Amino acid sequence: MLDEALKGEIQTAYRHALEGLGLTPRYGQRLMIAEIARTLGGIEADETGKRVSDEHVCVLEAGTGTGKTLAYLLAALPVAKARGKRLVLSTATVALQEQVLHQDLPALKAHSGIDFRYALAKGRGRYVCVARLDQALDGGEENPTLSMFEQALDSGGDDFQALVKAMGDAYGNGRWEGDRDSWPEAIKDEHWRRLTVDHRQCTNRRCGHFGACAFFRARRDMEQADIIVANHDLVLADLSLGGGVVLPDPGDCIHVFDEGHHLPDKALNHFTYRFGVNAGLRWLRNLRKSLTELNAALGGQATLARLLASLPQAMDAAEPRLGEAFALGHQLAGRPQGLGDGEEIHQHRFEMGRAPEALRDHAAALVTLFAELSRILESMADILRESLDPDKHTGLPREAAEAWLPLVALLHGRALEAHALWQAFTEVDPEGEPPRARWLTLEHVGGEPELTFSASPVSAAHTLAKSLWGTTFGAVVTSATLTALGRFERLQERAGLANRYRYQRLPSPFDYSKAVLSVPREAVDPADREGHERAIVDFVNGLERQEAVLMLFSSRAQLRAVEKALPKDLAKRVLAQDRLPKRELINRHRKRVDAGEGSIIFGLASFAEGIDLPGDYLTHVVITRLPFAVPDDPVGATLAEWIESRGGNSFMRISVPDASIKLVQACGRLIRKEADHGRITLLDRRVLTRRYGRALLDSLPPFVREIDGVQQEP
Repeated sequence: MLDEALKGEIQTAYRHALEGLGLTPRYGQRLMIAEIARTLGGIEADETGKRVSDEHVCVLEAGTGTGKTLAYLLAALPVAKARGKRLVLSTATVALQEQVLHQDLPALKAHSGIDFRYALAKGRGRYVCVARLDQALDGGEENPTLSMFEQALDSGGDDFQALVKAMGDAYGNGRWEGDRDSWPEAIKDEHWRRLTVDHRQCTNRRCGHFGACAFFRARRDMEQADIIVANHDLVLADLSLGGGVVLPDPGDCIHVFDEGHHLPDKALNHFTYRFGVNAGLRWLRNLRKSLTELNAALGGQATLARLLASLPQAMDAAEPRLGEAFALGHQLAGRPQGLGDGEEIHQHRFEMGRAPEALRDHAAALVTLFAELSRILESMADILRESLDPDKHTGLPREAAEAWLPLVALLHGRALEAHALWQAFTEVDPEGEPPRARWLTLEHVGGEPELTFSASPVSAAHTLAKSLWGTTFGAVVTSATLTALGRFERLQERAGLANRYRYQRLPSPFDYSKAVLSVPREAVDPADREGHERAIVDFVNGLERQEAVLMLFSSRAQLRAVEKALPKDLAKRVLAQDRLPKRELINRHRKRVDAGEGSIIFGLASFAEGIDLPGDYLTHVVITRLPFAVPDDPVGATLAEWIESRGGNSFMRISVPDASIKLVQACGRLIRKEADHGRITLLDRRVLTRRYGRALLDSLPPFVREIDGVQQEP
């Protein structure tokens, strides 16, 4: 149970925050605070502080307007401080992260009466490497460790040198803290790659620039923080490294995952392996070309000389095998001559994730070859790291080790990635478990043909259950959309969340009777593609001139077709996604509304989430068709295939629940504040004619319903 003193502290902080910020208490917000405090405060731990109870996670769906951020901060922070834990607040989007950092946390600190420190956590790759910056300032473009693999992408040039000089000045006099995101101008990816390192390339305390390192300076600030603001990708990356590498040990943390519905997809991306054959051949050839320089720089050390001598044989074995894999992949994909005329990309998915025997045999040989390459490069990297330690006497000058470690570590990472991909193609999927999705992609990259082999689990549930929920001291998962068709089962299935955890849907503060959900006579079945497009065009023609409209399309092709079919005077009122940067498009829309003009935004799926246009800036949301996922995703298609093979109905189990979530998100664009009102129009008649339609409608908030122009009784 929650300690009475702790309960009093949370209640007092909440009262102070409401008074200081001039806010009105909300019923859903109070429920959320109570539920989080009850869950986290009730976690049992042993005398070392290690969690021993297994009801340590609460999952809360809280719609827009609940005041989620204030609720979870006020409830979780006092518990974390009392239990000696750190609060890791993870978001899915930069926009929410910035809001928390620059608005919510400063306001809480000023008005709640709770004393705390907070810091932003970013991955090593977001920070400049001072050693690399120093090399570049000294004309380091001649250093082979900087040029070998990035030279083909970008030769540097005057703009790179100007950037390096400006960065050196700004970092040296304290005007810049060394992270990419705070640099005043956009930095080209090819330039940034030359100025940063990954965890394998970084030499940590052995680096001569360790005291001035931007990443470790930020880490030191983080070590003093009670609240660490991160993102889902960073939390997952840390867990994939074993936990406690970039962030504190998960057992010493309470995690809050805002925008938690993104977590399963983010996790899947982290455990997807890819290998481009031509890209692999290129880095092997570059390594071969550099052997003379490597031997000259490192060959004086006996073990390194032996390892370098074994590299040609390993590469001689791997290169032809990769050439054969390139030809075999094209044959299996039905494109032995490559892509056809006008064909930009071709994807071939293996049914039920089963790679043919010939490919499995080929992959098994490549696993062995890349294991040997990885072993050689790892041994070389270990010796180079040791050579940076003044207490270790390896026989290699520190300068040589410092110059060549970034390159060797980079190659080791690439060899490991290749090994993991080929291993994924040889492994037999466990009986009774969903198979791994495996597929090939043929395309042109930089004008050259490329064949990419990919493998991915179809669910991240097991990994999240073991690596995240099983290791964290306590966790809160929240979002405006966590349920599908009003239930948590789909999220549990995708995120590995156990039944024993606490689940609650919190009431919304909004009056949804201020909005009308309409399925008009113009709505047709999208199976009639031309008829559906004509219906959309007719509907746009009938919109009132002063309306502020967001029209959501499920395909870019249909968006373009409708845009093209509009009369010229009407087309001028349309602001179409991809024609303008998102921020510029939103700004133009707002200006038109402020000027009393009508404005219509044409957007795709990304505009159904994360667009905030309150009040008169959005009075009409039009959803052109039900947001069923396009069935060309290899991961989703493999999972659906597996479900069907076991007698299940993948459409009802996956497609309909997922469409329900997306439909709720799309409708959620309209009501953003308590005074908001307007209309939602659905131009897809299937919601009335198919048996799943009623379930989709019933999962929406209680809008006033209007079918074929007739309002229905609530």
